[in-house]
Amino acid sequence: MRTLYLYTTLGCHLCDQAKMVCWPVLEPLECRLEEVEIADDDALLQRYGVRIPVVRLAGSMQDLGWPFDGSQLNHYLRQTLRQRPSSEE
Repeated sequence: MRTLYLYTTLGCHLCDQAKMVCWPVLEPLECRLEEVEIADDDALLQRYGVRIPVVRLAGSMQDLGWPFDGSQLNHYLRQTLRQRPSSEE
């Protein structure tokens, strides 16, 4: 099962909305969602602090920043999954 990281922080209402967008898209693509708290890591805070919520498929250098809908997330995941072998995880 592949991992989709959701970069988030405590009290982020947009991150809650992003999670609701993610759930229906993940199961058909056999992906799981893992939340990453950016406040615990200075590098992540620097990179994503003003962009959250952001999702990134494990093993990918590309991410998808908010706002996004289910269709955009589905497109991002399918495109990213085609670019790398499934044996990476």
